[in-house]
This record gives sequence, structure tokens and C-alpha cells, in this order.
Amino acid sequence: MEHPNVDSTTIDTLTTITINRPDRANALTSSMLVALTDAVQAAHQSSVLILTGAGRVFSAGADLDHLNDGLATDPAWEHLSRAVADHAGLTVAYLNGTVAGGAMGMVLACDLRVAVPNAKFFYPVLANKVDPQPSDPMRMAQIIGSSRAIGFFCLGEKISAQTALAWGLLNHVAEKPELDQWVADQLQVPQAAGQPAVQRIKSMIYDQSATKTPDT
Repeated sequence: MEHPNVDSTTIDTLTTITINRPDRANALTSSMLVALTDAVQAAHQSSVLILTGAGRVFSAGADLDHLNDGLATDPAWEHLSRAVADHAGLTVAYLNGTVAGGAMGMVLACDLRVAVPNAKFFYPVLANKVDPQPSDPMRMAQIIGSSRAIGFFCLGEKISAQTALAWGLLNHVAEKPELDQWVADQLQVPQAAGQPAVQRIKSMIYDQSATKTPDT
């Protein structure tokens, strides 16, 4: 489905999906989650898929105005994460700013994550008396380790891009112009190799992981 707050562009074998609601810090609604999932699935032939946000924030997570409508427990969160994890190409979360709450799900499902230096990560589930999306804690634990994941979810820790890089949650951190260039340069290889080659490498890495997340 098309959505005014979800943009998707494809150039050759590279698809970029942008959460475009900067006036609300890219807060997500159920219809946006469905549109994001549809956009990811529509890009099934792309060798590289980039997820990013418009403005200064990747996403503030769930739109608080919709929580009473069942947004916090909407299965659309998991559907989106699964669509990203199932994508055969290389998936990259380009974090133009902070990512919070349920928006972490699609980020954790990506193969690679890069961010600007002022990006922060937090998922205050206990403070808000809600559960995280089912696959998010396991993916996070596989990336940064169980002890750090416990702190992140149970203590409501807000971590910086520099800490996320040190923990292995991020692959690269740089100011936007340099980050744009780094991404463009690095993604030339998987684009040239093609989706089948990328998929074979991913299968070798993820075979032992039910959630398709790197085990560090």
C-alpha cells in the first residue's frame, strides 16, 4: 500500500525506503508499519535495501497518540521485522538520528547498521509498562551479548552511537556527508555482485540463527 509518510525509490539494484514524518519525529502508526512492510517486500529483487528516516530522527517508535488503539501490540511490528530479515539482499539501516522503542525492530533485523554521531538508541519498555516486540530482545542479545541486552531492555539504558559502535551494534559512525560517501562506496561491492551472491553469503552466516541476526 502507498502511504504519504513512506517513500521508496529504486535506482538499478538499490532500493531506499524512507520514513517521512519528520514533524512527528517519524513516529510510526499501524498503517505506516503496513506500508513499510509492503515497500520492503516490493523491493524483493534489489541487491541492497536501505532503511532511513527524513529529518533529524530515524524514528521515535510508536506514535503515542495511537497506543490506546492497540498499536503497542500490533503484529505489524513483527511482520515488518520479519520482512526485513527475510530480504535476500543486503539490508542496511542508515540511522540519520535517534531510534527508539519499536522502531528498533526493523533496525535490528537489518544486516548492517550505520549512524550519525548524535544518534542514540533506547527502548524504554519497562518504564512504559509494555513488552518489547517478541524477536527484538533475542536479536539484540545476538548482536551485543545477553548481559548488555538485559541492561538495554530492563534498565532502559540510552546508548550513544559511539557505545553502539564499540558494542558491535553499528558498523560505522560518521557525520552525514562522510557517512553518505562511506555507504555509497561500500555498497558498490554487493550491488555489483548481485542479489544471488549476497543471499548465498547471508545464508552461510545466518544458517544457525533462527532470527537471522549476526551472532557476536
